[in-house]
Amino acid sequence: MAKLKDIYIGFDLGGTKMMAVVYDQKFKLLGKKRKKTKGNEGAQAGVQRIISTLNEALADAKITPDQLKGIGCGIPGPLDLEKGIILEAPNLGWKNVRLKQMLSDEYHCPVTLLNDVDAGTFGEYRFGAGRGGRCVLGIFPGTGIGGGCVYHGQLIEGGNHSCMEIGHLNMDRNGRLCGCGKRGCLETSASRLAIAAEAAAAAYRGEAPILLELAGTDLAQIRSGVLAEAIARGDKVVEAIVRNAASRIGLAIGNVANLLAPDIAVLGGGMVEAMSSLFLEEVSKAIGQSAMKPFAKDLTVKVAELGDFAGAMGAAASIADLTQ
Repeated sequence: MAKLKDIYIGFDLGGTKMMAVVYDQKFKLLGKKRKKTKGNEGAQAGVQRIISTLNEALADAKITPDQLKGIGCGIPGPLDLEKGIILEAPNLGWKNVRLKQMLSDEYHCPVTLLNDVDAGTFGEYRFGAGRGGRCVLGIFPGTGIGGGCVYHGQLIEGGNHSCMEIGHLNMDRNGRLCGCGKRGCLETSASRLAIAAEAAAAAYRGEAPILLELAGTDLAQIRSGVLAEAIARGDKVVEAIVRNAASRIGLAIGNVANLLAPDIAVLGGGMVEAMSSLFLEEVSKAIGQSAMKPFAKDLTVKVAELGDFAGAMGAAASIADLTQ
């Protein structure tokens, strides 16, 4: 049997999981492997875990490493994009990891690193909810709020780092302190962590009895699905908290729309998936309040379609474009 050619791997590294997906030149999924990350294992052991994950994905696809044309990696945290270095992966405790060189040495093929949210946005642009868009924003609320933008087919990036940090748009200069050191960033009032903190306080005050029953006041237990269930079962205060956060995200998107005039905004991540109708309603309404009328009129808000595969698909498409 003749060997398949132009095989790509898309790799997505998260704070709690990593996933490698093997694609052919038409981006048909051939094989995959998912593993948990270990925050205490160190960078060297972590890279070996990445290599093991890639090898197991190749084995699942019945592909040999010599058939690889490239590996694209979506990585969280600050990166040196030109040299392919993970400057810091805070959730994993890694610093200055030369991942591009290490994977190139292992597999003898081109490797590229890009921000994980950029990878997810590019995946949705190429294969998901952003298909056909001229300018596509990706907004992924989670522990923080990640953003990415594809403009005329190209990811918008800085000279040597990712950008589009929509979670750090200033919404209130006297607001809460953000992890970045500034006050009033969007993340401080609209991330899942911010929502969970406000909802936990409501539960403690007796204003959210369903949430108190489901998760108590433990922030680690107040996940997206729990918030969605509490709302579905009648916790009106929790619903108001989530709607207010979604509205703030919409205001931020409207401000970005005044600069870039995007035609599609893709909302992704577990919180949006769990409460998609609520987010679509509030975000769309708030965009109309902050974006100029022509920009708001031309902007369609959609829910991401690719789920967990967005980052891997976007990373694979990125390396495929570089190696054409």
